[in-house]
Amino acid sequence: MLLPMHHKHVDGDGTAEFSAAGNDLHHMVLGPGEPAVSEWTRAGLRLPDLESIRSYRVARIQEQLRTRGYDGILVMDPLNIRYMTDTTNMQIWVMHNAARYAFMTADGFISLWDYENCEFLAGHNKRIDEVRTSICSTYFIAGPRFHEVARRWADDLASVISDRCGPNARIAVDQVNFLEGKMLEEHGITIERGQEIMDRARLVKSADELDAMRCAGHACTSTMADIRDQVEPGMTETQVWSMLHAGNIRRGGEWIETQILASGPRTNPWFQEASSRVIENGDILAYDTDLVGAYGMCIDISRSWIIGDKPPDPTQQRVYDLALEQINRNIELMRPGMTLHELTHRAWAPPVEDYRHYSVLFHGVGLCDEWPSVYFPAAWDAWGQDYALEPGVVMTVEAFVGSRAGGQGVKLEEQVVITETGCELVADYPLSL
Repeated sequence: MLLPMHHKHVDGDGTAEFSAAGNDLHHMVLGPGEPAVSEWTRAGLRLPDLESIRSYRVARIQEQLRTRGYDGILVMDPLNIRYMTDTTNMQIWVMHNAARYAFMTADGFISLWDYENCEFLAGHNKRIDEVRTSICSTYFIAGPRFHEVARRWADDLASVISDRCGPNARIAVDQVNFLEGKMLEEHGITIERGQEIMDRARLVKSADELDAMRCAGHACTSTMADIRDQVEPGMTETQVWSMLHAGNIRRGGEWIETQILASGPRTNPWFQEASSRVIENGDILAYDTDLVGAYGMCIDISRSWIIGDKPPDPTQQRVYDLALEQINRNIELMRPGMTLHELTHRAWAPPVEDYRHYSVLFHGVGLCDEWPSVYFPAAWDAWGQDYALEPGVVMTVEAFVGSRAGGQGVKLEEQVVITETGCELVADYPLSL
């Protein structure tokens, strides 16, 4: 069912409430609010122009489609939908229930399928040309009729693609269930891999996207400062982790991708999730923010702190010094023209036979952790890729150091944007232990 956008046609149900919900009362129109905006103003940050971001992103996708000769792209990943349409609806829920998807033609016509009775949620974005009610064939919604519902999904989508792109269209798709994809192909539509298009489009950030990311970064570091002031021995790891959630949301953030926080003996090896363990005096507390913050921008930085009034012992200081050296030496490699091969083989890390390390040396960031990923030299033959960094690309510099002989570990990570001459921090918070 087609649901006309009020900025293109008339109000979906003719009521003032509908118009207000899609405009003045929409959360993206209201913005992050306080205390975030005042904190950003005091810090001298510039608020992003969201209309500019929306136009930039559509143009980036169009460029990728035209380069590859595709007629359009279907996106079902909620983060790709966000990038294309700047709309959100139950972001975590739709990651496992395909109740939202969008299609954009190479000439920029955008159709959005949203959950039933949610058409007003796209009212703030004039670049969306039509909104339709989604057809979700997950078993939770369709039950044993999933095959029939999948057919309806394919028929409905194929009719839009045919109307906009003509017969025998060649489109890209970021992700689709096997059954639905097969049914779509039965309409004569050729399906190509679309995740590359979206990752390449998302790779280089505009000036306004970087303004948005800096605001999200400041919100993140302000929350970290609040935590540092309040954390003390006797708290559980989950208590501390909840503080990161609360501060992020209070400052316009959206969710946190992981739950990676550990203390004391749980810091080595890395990747423990926050637990009920009580943090003791003199423990290292290490965490990875992995948060989707204000304006949907991801801030992915890591810190490790000694909790309480004990000074670090020699083994704690040693792994911290090594992690800090890795960060400082590798951040110097972040500059335009540096290839992934050079990053892989020129990066420094403590000897892997003596110390455990993180899974990657560097990786991209945008609306979440994004391409590219840069692995350790031993993985080059299996995972090495060809690309040279460009201005506007945002990367993280990673370090985890934990002795294979035992003891606590340290996790550090910085997020930087590549500039014309080097790089700059996106979120600035002390690295001190």
